Amino acid sequence: MKSQLRKKTMEALSALSNDDFLQKTSRVYKQLFLQPEWEKASTIAVTISKGLEIPTRPIIEQAWDKGKRVCIPKCDPGTKNMQFRTYQTDDQLETVYAGLLEPVIEKTKEVKPSQIDLMLVPGVCFDTDGFRIGFGGGYYDRYLCSYKGKTVSLLLECQLFAHVPRLPHDIPVHKLITEDRIISCFS
Repeated sequence: MKSQLRKKTMEALSALSNDDFLQKTSRVYKQLFLQPEWEKASTIAVTISKGLEIPTRPIIEQAWDKGKRVCIPKCDPGTKNMQFRTYQTDDQLETVYAGLLEPVIEKTKEVKPSQIDLMLVPGVCFDTDGFRIGFGGGYYDRYLCSYKGKTVSLLLECQLFAHVPRLPHDIPVHKLITEDRIISCFS
């Protein structure tokens, strides 16, 4: 079921024209930057996007412009755990498995979960209760167990479903932001 939803969502994202995609993502950014969680946050956790994900570079640049600290995940494929590390310049990045960009440990500092005010949680498919289907690694589900700050996911309406499969250990995000609406999730 999860793989079918992932496939359906990726097909819907692929079908969008570049102009349509850029227009929709621009509306998502505007919605995010108006949120109180964004305004109040001094430290933002975000991934370096790739492929059909909403591009995160404009978010990172806006955070830097507003004097916010940005941290990005460093994943350990052996343990399936991740930590967030500071990100200030592109020379702090390296390409790892699957072409992902991650922080270089020697050039960055770890940011503890308690130091992160707002985490932008990635995913492929979402439901209106804030549950998500990610990319299959389970890194965020494990991390969110010990994270007590605010969580927001950015997505397009074509990534939203009435219900996605969930397991007892899955943790919903607090808020979903699409190009058309903001959904507060209370689970």
